[in-house]
Amino acid sequence: MTDEKPVERRLAAILAADVVGYSRLMGGDEIGTLRALQAHRRELIDPKIAAHRGRIVKTTGDGVLVEFRSAVEAVACVISVQRGITLRNEGAAEDKRVIFRIGVNVGDIISEAGDIFGDGVNVAARLESLCEPGRLCISRAVRDQVRDKLPVTFDDLGEQQVKNIARPVRAFGLTPQAITEIPGLAPSGFKGQGGPDRRRWIIVALVAVLVAAAGAAWWMVRPLPLVSHSAESLAATAVPIGGSRASIAVLPLEALGAEGGSDYFADGLTEDIICAPNAICPRPPRSSSRASPFPI
Repeated sequence: MTDEKPVERRLAAILAADVVGYSRLMGGDEIGTLRALQAHRRELIDPKIAAHRGRIVKTTGDGVLVEFRSAVEAVACVISVQRGITLRNEGAAEDKRVIFRIGVNVGDIISEAGDIFGDGVNVAARLESLCEPGRLCISRAVRDQVRDKLPVTFDDLGEQQVKNIARPVRAFGLTPQAITEIPGLAPSGFKGQGGPDRRRWIIVALVAVLVAAAGAAWWMVRPLPLVSHSAESLAATAVPIGGSRASIAVLPLEALGAEGGSDYFADGLTEDIICAPNAICPRPPRSSSRASPFPI
């Protein structure tokens, strides 16, 4: 009895593509065709597949088989590739243009040694063979997946009987003209420019906002230091606007009563007012003209 490795099955979106009239192009200019195809792969096709998180399973001369985890990503990738190929072909002669036809299907596949097999792959290949030059053909399963997620309206091509598939396949397509009129699709499947760099900056901005909010919250609820101040220290340190301490002028007081001997009391009251607490008051000697009423 032999131990057999379990078969790995999974759902995937499969893209199958090839070059229209590749044999004719190679017959007319082998080196030029090969270099043009390599340039398309290196500068456009492979980067677009990587941006939409696809995996190139294998290449066969003019053909390529790609696996995606999302039907939305697969269709967005094809639209971007076909638009790019159209632009790159504008400067080439009509009989030397490299034009692709592409089919996309969603189905159950078998994965083994990096390759994929099954009806899901076969249907994608048959849809690709139904395409006109520069066109995209998808199965009904793909159309149902992308219907409300991409700004695309597919033509209904009806039921198609394809080779080696028992049941008919409902196909939907996009013409080259319709593909060029579709707005640019970002790798995430949304309209406009974006992708990983834009998401990274959005995350950085959100983190900065959260940090700022946390700092503000801490500042609002932080414990304040308990500081005790006596009335004397507050009075001593209080400095009004202008930078100088407040001061008053006190004229010598005079006793207005008829009773004599009150001058000494008036001098003492004057000095007490001038030399209030916290006042800097060198006490001057009392006037010698005013003798104390009390004998010494």
